[in-house]
Amino acid sequence: MAVRYRWRGQFADVELNELHAEGFGHAFADIGWWERLNRHSLGWVCARDGSDLVGFVNVAWDGGIHAFILDTVVAVRARRQGVGAALLDVAVRGARAAGCEWLHVDFTDDLRAFYHDACGFEPTNAGLIAL
Repeated sequence: MAVRYRWRGQFADVELNELHAEGFGHAFADIGWWERLNRHSLGWVCARDGSDLVGFVNVAWDGGIHAFILDTVVAVRARRQGVGAALLDVAVRGARAAGCEWLHVDFTDDLRAFYHDACGFEPTNAGLIAL
């Protein structure tokens, strides 16, 4: 694989919906990602192998110095090849270039090694209310 990474890369809603469904194991949903991300996100990173979207991460923000990692997803065929860590590296650089001072991420325990070891996130105390 020769994967290319693009900050605020182009994508079609259908291909991101397909990747999201595959990566998170749910049925295909017709979500208008392009409009949503352009309205609410600082940026996002697309990973492409040729013309195929094989990875994606959304970088939301508070309009100031805090950015948030959401929806990190890698196609099954591209996993365990460094695509996820490279996505996060581009996201970190994009958030830093935009003037953010903090990049937050929430994750389940099974992803601890990925975010802490592979991507360099530090453990913090946090709280969560399921709504």
